[in-house]
Amino acid sequence: MAFVQMECVGASHAQVLASLHAQCFAPQEQWNIAAMTSLLGSVGVCAGLVLVDGQPVGFAMLRCVADEAEILTLCVLPEHRRHGLAAQLVAWSLAHACAQKADMVFLEVSVGNTAAQKLYAQAGFEPKGQRRAYYPDGSDALVLGRMSGSAA
Repeated sequence: MAFVQMECVGASHAQVLASLHAQCFAPQEQWNIAAMTSLLGSVGVCAGLVLVDGQPVGFAMLRCVADEAEILTLCVLPEHRRHGLAAQLVAWSLAHACAQKADMVFLEVSVGNTAAQKLYAQAGFEPKGQRRAYYPDGSDALVLGRMSGSAA
């Protein structure tokens, strides 16, 4: 069994996060080092990095502003999927949002990403709306939300 740990990271980890993002998303959806540095330098933004045997394999980036939080992105390397790491990242995001006094947590997910939709539904997220042609490939995004402190 691999040793899994979570740690909250900032802009000093932008290169690691950009590398992970590039391995998990299509080229037109990847966030580069400059984007990661900019986001992580923004007020209320941090990332939860998941390590397996000391190696970074995924992360969730969260922005908390006032009484709301948004999961900006979440990814796990393909070879580490289906081991519960994404669920741990969602749980970390919810706990961090709650600690930051956010009442609601929102996110967008592609209508075509059924695996992620299932993950978020299991975590208690519910549909709140839809954004037409939100992604670079023209696909729509579902807007999902849930209370930060409610049990999944």
